[in-house]
Amino acid sequence: MENLKVKNIIISMQGKESENLSKFREMVTKNNINVIVIKKGDYLKIDKYSYFEILFPEEELISENILNNNSIVAKFYSLGFTMLFTGDIEEIAEKRLIALYKETEKLKATVIKIAHHGSKTSSINEFLKLVNPKIALIGVGENNNFGHPNETVLNRLNYIRNKNI
Repeated sequence: MENLKVKNIIISMQGKESENLSKFREMVTKNNINVIVIKKGDYLKIDKYSYFEILFPEEELISENILNNNSIVAKFYSLGFTMLFTGDIEEIAEKRLIALYKETEKLKATVIKIAHHGSKTSSINEFLKLVNPKIALIGVGENNNFGHPNETVLNRLNYIRNKNI
């Protein structure tokens, strides 16, 4: 927001006040940016062919690691293509998503953005099986200080890939 012209920001309800959130609010006000607060069950139309369905967070937030585990989880749909965006959720949020959607196809997606940079605290087997992606993307910097992505997560993804071949 400091270096780019931003028209709209999509955010979920925040469960914790922080210095970053205060700075964010100041910048939004200063730059007259429209803030759209979303929740589970909302839809965001992109164009006549594409939209996002917000799958998470729920109104009752997860208290453990409140910022990560209440990240927006959204499924993108466009002309038969689907992608699941998982933010920084961890195992506890994945288990909540499994409980919410295990009897549906809501988590199934062609592409998944792996949660929490491929950290060992996310991407549990049952969650990955429900998503059943053809492609998994992991946002990390080379030689990052956290050692992401975690080797166990990569092994889980390889297992899912080999099962689908």
